[in-house]
Amino acid sequence: MPRMIVSIDGVVIKEVRLTKERTTLGRRPYNDIVIDNLAVSGEHAVIHMAGQDVEIEDLGSTNGTYVNAKAVKRQELRNGDTVEVGKYKIRFLHEAEGQNFEKTMIFKPGMVPPLGTASRPAPLGAAAAPPISGVIRVMSGAAAGREVSLQKVVTTIGKPGVAVASITKRHQGFVLAHVEGPDMPLLNGASIGTSPVPLKHGDRLELAGTEMQFEQS
Repeated sequence: MPRMIVSIDGVVIKEVRLTKERTTLGRRPYNDIVIDNLAVSGEHAVIHMAGQDVEIEDLGSTNGTYVNAKAVKRQELRNGDTVEVGKYKIRFLHEAEGQNFEKTMIFKPGMVPPLGTASRPAPLGAAAAPPISGVIRVMSGAAAGREVSLQKVVTTIGKPGVAVASITKRHQGFVLAHVEGPDMPLLNGASIGTSPVPLKHGDRLELAGTEMQFEQS
């Protein structure tokens, strides 16, 4: 099933499966793919799907729609294409390998890849590193006591239209990012701003008036 992987600054914030003939993208909350950023028009673009064919059409947006760094009005999408709207990158995937999109993360100049990302085979008899796991425990509100297991690559939490955040699972840990809404997530009492931040075991989160705790094992 074709899907769109939305990221900013190399951090995935949401994944949208394309199931309809017409999928809208824009800043307004009624869009199928909502990107709450002033560089994105209210009704920015639409994705058309007919059978196995997928096309993206710019709806006369202010800042334009780009596919693989080229401005387009209407363009067929192929597996691996990158759509750009504002500062956001949306990768189009149309094969089963989409589950491994995290492998395509590009390291910026000066960045050092985390240990363990090399593709060299492990020595015979060496134990594989245990997979990381995490949960979000709700501490206040009507859902107090509920736990959200962070099993997927991207888990979104919050209230649409008010405050929505994403927690992305990486090989070395979890990262928190603001997705949409006027209220920024609070991490240990401080706003995280627009840049994604890493999470540590025991961190306290507050989102849309609900307090939560992050636990990693």
